[in-house]
Amino acid sequence: MIIECSSCHSRYQYDEDRFERKPSKKIKCAKCGTVFEIHNPAFATKAETDPGDATSTRREETKASAPMPRIDDTTAESNIPSTGKQLNEPALPAGRRLSLAIIDGPDAGSVYRITKPRVTVGRSGADLTLNDSECSRQHAAVEVRDTIYLLHDLKSTNGTMVNGEKITDATELQDKSEFQVGTSTLMLIVTDES
Repeated sequence: MIIECSSCHSRYQYDEDRFERKPSKKIKCAKCGTVFEIHNPAFATKAETDPGDATSTRREETKASAPMPRIDDTTAESNIPSTGKQLNEPALPAGRRLSLAIIDGPDAGSVYRITKPRVTVGRSGADLTLNDSECSRQHAAVEVRDTIYLLHDLKSTNGTMVNGEKITDATELQDKSEFQVGTSTLMLIVTDES
């Protein structure tokens, strides 16, 4: 699912399994540092269908055996809004050219054209291989979902930095956004296809 910061409106991909059967979680925005609450769609969908039973629903959710069937039921019912989710499937945008420019580090001056929706960056075995000893073998990934560009850290040793801070969740990039892997600084460049 895609979540959005209530303050700066940065968007991130969030794995619904991370809710751990809880109705909501507090998340810290990697961009502005604001702590905001996100709601588990499995619980939100059920709450909308039973507005009169809110108190009894909360009591049932506190029982250890109740949440599992309730989640299965809501997941089955939530197929209706799946068209919105398909819009966010990894895909390159039409009429746009995406590139990663290495602007600092051992490979500075190189430009890598993004030709598939998910590109890995790392020291070896990655789509974009860097000659950077501070970079993990599979360090980070840029995922393109039409006009949304997400940066993921792939559990690298030194972390992936955006605006001087390590990212923990998917971080949305814009045209000319810079990020750091190891000692290398990369910039996402989005141009119109000519």
